[in-house]
Amino acid sequence: MEKVEKKKFSPAMRLAYMGIFLALALIFSYVEALIPIPFAVPGMKLGLPNLVIVVCLCLFGPLPALCINVLRVILVGVLFTNAYSLLFSLFGAAFSFAAMVLVEEVFHGSPVVTSVFGGLFHNTGQLLAAALAVSTFQVAYYLPALLLSGFVTGLIIGILARIILPRLHLLLFKG
Repeated sequence: MEKVEKKKFSPAMRLAYMGIFLALALIFSYVEALIPIPFAVPGMKLGLPNLVIVVCLCLFGPLPALCINVLRVILVGVLFTNAYSLLFSLFGAAFSFAAMVLVEEVFHGSPVVTSVFGGLFHNTGQLLAAALAVSTFQVAYYLPALLLSGFVTGLIIGILARIILPRLHLLLFKG
């Protein structure tokens, strides 16, 4: 996929789109919390809200995607979880976002590669948060399962983003 052109919007239009993306990320977070999927490692999720972040990163660039990501993590932490979940989510989101921005800069517009690295680094960040929370790195035995799940879910989210992006780009920029 070729590099997606990032269009400049008026401040009001940009704020409206960012509000829509944030609301969608919150909805995906809530839906994800409702889906009882038994994974091998406790706390493992599909990463549905990451679809919004990957799409926003590809369409609008790092700063809007970062704002949505941080606001989503904080709002989900306040509304649906507790302080520990918020800590894990912040670590995961920070590692994931940094990796996705770097990969986006290298692979220009490849949502699949961007998302896979996001999934891998999200789980790595959460594992680091767990190690710090329990003051031991023995939690590292979860790493293979977490990397596998991060790869698979990142691949699925990336493929969905690759399907959605051209349609959304058409709607937003050509409509």
